[in-house]
Amino acid sequence: MRIGNGFDVHAFGPGDSIVLAGVRIAHSRGIVAHSDGDVVLHALCDALLGAAGLGDIGMHFPDSDPLWKGASSSHFVSTVMEMLKVRGWIVGNADITVIAELPKLAPYRLEMRRSLAVLLGVGENQVNIKGTTTESLGFLGRREGIAAQAVVLLAPKPAQ
Repeated sequence: MRIGNGFDVHAFGPGDSIVLAGVRIAHSRGIVAHSDGDVVLHALCDALLGAAGLGDIGMHFPDSDPLWKGASSSHFVSTVMEMLKVRGWIVGNADITVIAELPKLAPYRLEMRRSLAVLLGVGENQVNIKGTTTESLGFLGRREGIAAQAVVLLAPKPAQ
């Protein structure tokens, strides 16, 4: 078994929605990013890659590459999952924390959990997503951006 963690942060910018865990969420701001700026999936990719000893998201999907301009972060997760499959790893579980004053996650939590379970090829009971604030402290507390932290457990794929 291997454990990995990941973290991502993006600033808010112009727009009327953000994407979290592959789910579009109406919001008063958008995200400043090269891809779709999904902090949940970016943190998740880093956790998966880290657990497998495969570097980080920037190594595989650099923001300097025009190929990834506006890309869906779901594609990043799918690609990483293929990398893990080839190496004989499966996801045991994933635990994700979104750190932001807004938007509130409660109305979207179930849809986000389902989206993550599909991307990871696991049951919904193997995915947890929660939200927290910084109690109005720092740039996140001033509502200037959003962050996410992910922890995953990888297990060897059982022999068939």
